[in-house]
Amino acid sequence: MRLDAVFADLEAAPRTWLVTGAAGFIGSNLLQTLLEHGQRVTGLDNFSTGRQANLDEVQAAVPAAAWRRFTFIRGDIRSLEDCRRACAGVEVVLHQAALGSVPRSIADPIGAHQSNVDGFVNLLVAGRDAGVSRFVYASSSAVYGDHPGLPKVEDSTGEPLSPYAVTKAVNELYAKVFGRCYGMRIIGLRYFNVFGRRQDPEGPYAAVIPLWIARMLRGAECVINGDGEHSRDFCYVQNAVQANLLAAAAGPEAAGQVYNVAFGGRTTLNQLFRMIRDGLARIHPQAATASPRHGPFRDGDIAHSQADIGKAARLLGYEPEYDVKRGLDEALAWYLEQER
Repeated sequence: MRLDAVFADLEAAPRTWLVTGAAGFIGSNLLQTLLEHGQRVTGLDNFSTGRQANLDEVQAAVPAAAWRRFTFIRGDIRSLEDCRRACAGVEVVLHQAALGSVPRSIADPIGAHQSNVDGFVNLLVAGRDAGVSRFVYASSSAVYGDHPGLPKVEDSTGEPLSPYAVTKAVNELYAKVFGRCYGMRIIGLRYFNVFGRRQDPEGPYAAVIPLWIARMLRGAECVINGDGEHSRDFCYVQNAVQANLLAAAAGPEAAGQVYNVAFGGRTTLNQLFRMIRDGLARIHPQAATASPRHGPFRDGDIAHSQADIGKAARLLGYEPEYDVKRGLDEALAWYLEQER
């Protein structure tokens, strides 16, 4: 199904959605899109990585009538009671809440497990008991681990390289079991390096794109881990939003599976650095002189990543609209606006 057809169906018959991690980067973008298209949304977040500023921005972006269709619960997926409260009356779950970052999971494997595994099971149980019609959750390209093949195909994974990767692989196993045991219609989305507006540039576990943008704007040094020839399939956030909505609307034959969500290309870190530097230099000429420092390769990272998105195209109708350049243009404009 095409995304415009999904929007038409939703606007004709609005549904009630739960977005976990609603104050976070991807969650707030999902929230805004759903409210813009007439949906009723419950949001759940504990603000461990989400921000009130993201919710404030969504409120400013949508009509007042749309914002009144939003109910926010400050709660934690590690609490089954909070999950039950959030799932009450909900038809579709879009589960984005997690403790992301490979380095964070290496530093704190217990925290990663509690949020990403225990929290996931809590939400599955709450969704099952509430009778939700569709459960869509965020998995990760990290599950491919040490598998050398490119592009990455859903059925071929390797050994996990970090506790974070383990938690996402366990999510996929639990999703299959809950589908088989309880008849839940569950779809997993393996995100590949999602970036875009509202991605936090601060903190020790900031993702590379917002981190480099923030450092270049301050005139600070950027560090590339390794020689910079490692590559990633960077995916703009609106592509991830599209995938979630298509998964929520897909027929029953699409359930019980996982899908790569990416653009389907490869960009090296050296190329990415130049793209960000050149994009910023158009408005901040001082950024044109930025040059990176190369540090050691980071534990738990994989050398190259690229998705085969054919399965998502066939079964979900996924057609990513944003390549890296178009996505960076929009992201840079947002970060520059925050600087004013």
